[in-house]
Amino acid sequence: MTAGELCGRLPARPLCLPDPDVEIEGVYAGDLLSWVMGRAQAGQLWLTIMTNVNVPAVALLTGVSAVLICEGCAVDEEALAAAKQKGINLLVTDLPVYEAACSVFRLLS
Repeated sequence: MTAGELCGRLPARPLCLPDPDVEIEGVYAGDLLSWVMGRAQAGQLWLTIMTNVNVPAVALLTGVSAVLICEGCAVDEEALAAAKQKGINLLVTDLPVYEAACSVFRLLS
């Protein structure tokens, strides 16, 4: 499933979607950025409630396919600008992290 397809199948909307055709191959959920840097893998969808400017940097470093901001958390303008500048797919959903993870897992299975 691609990042663009995911937006159409989850209750999620894109904030920044420069690469809608990138494949999502798995899911990683985490909010401690240093922990995510060491464990998230390229091709995964990263689920988080973190919304600061460091999120796009960590997404770029790990090579995740997209970041899904859960629980309707508001992304600040600096983080959104960084995502656009770095070419990071950034999506948002009102779903809690657990429900989003379960939904994505079902869609990928």
